[in-house]
Amino acid sequence: MKRLTLAQAYELAESILLHNGFNPAHARAVSATVLAGERDGCASHGLYRVLGCVNSLRAGKVSADAVPRVIDQAPSIVRVDAAGGFSQLAFQAGLPLLQEKTRANGIAALAINHCVHFSALWVEIEQLTAAGLVALACNPSHAWVAPAGGNQPVFGTNPIAFGWPRPGRDPFVFDFATSAIARGDIELHRRAGKAIPEGWGVDAHGQPSTDANVVLDSGAMLTFGGHKGSALAAMVELIAGPLIGDLTSAESLAWDGGSKSSPYHGELIIALDPQRFLGAATEEHLARAEVLFTGIEGQGARLPSQRRYEARARSEVEGVQIPLALFNDLQALLKG
Repeated sequence: MKRLTLAQAYELAESILLHNGFNPAHARAVSATVLAGERDGCASHGLYRVLGCVNSLRAGKVSADAVPRVIDQAPSIVRVDAAGGFSQLAFQAGLPLLQEKTRANGIAALAINHCVHFSALWVEIEQLTAAGLVALACNPSHAWVAPAGGNQPVFGTNPIAFGWPRPGRDPFVFDFATSAIARGDIELHRRAGKAIPEGWGVDAHGQPSTDANVVLDSGAMLTFGGHKGSALAAMVELIAGPLIGDLTSAESLAWDGGSKSSPYHGELIIALDPQRFLGAATEEHLARAEVLFTGIEGQGARLPSQRRYEARARSEVEGVQIPLALFNDLQALLKG
């Protein structure tokens, strides 16, 4: 393992992205996101993702210098055309107007179009909860996941994330794929030469497989919860695909053309302002929410993201550790 301070981890990511042709704005935005993943113990969305970012650029599947264009679509709708760049910069561009519209109307949506996406959604959700807003986000990806009862990929991993602000405390946040596991976790098993648990994927004939290579290269991933995860995955395809005029996971995979680049599609973020819903009763009802959280934790159950927050606290003191093989692969991207 290779230990890095958080500053060193950020510098490593940023220097690789700059060296390979990303402009400073994109390099900063992407580096901050992968650092957040590594810091919070989410290795599948941490520094490992820099490899995919560079691969996507070399394959001609992401713009290194795209300038996002913000469009004031409607009283409660913001659109941002990412112009083929990574989603991070597009989100930053649209965030101020999204917050303004949410405070004015109580609810507003941000549709990001034509973006390349690889990251966890909680990084964006936490920026909204920090502003005191409730938030929901989702997006398709590449068609890697079979629907319940099928064996051919149709859905992406299609994550859904939700955040609830808690004044003076870490927000209540969950962020999970509608697949049984994030694809990045299967990829990390492949890199480590480890078998995956049953229930994560099937082979080309729809038979259960514990071989990461089989699932990733010729089979399909599975949804969580059978038909329930499958229905949620379909919902994400619809509201973050056709509803916002962007690609489904199958269309994204076709656009990829076998380059194995990051998915190209859209993202939908919905924000709600408790102050506009509740007015003078806001504090009263937010306090009632705390009773719910106490009821969960009081019986020994863990709130979503608790492990992540604990990892964050450790990383801020101890730094992070990544496999030496990954560190060497990242270092190689600084040569040539």
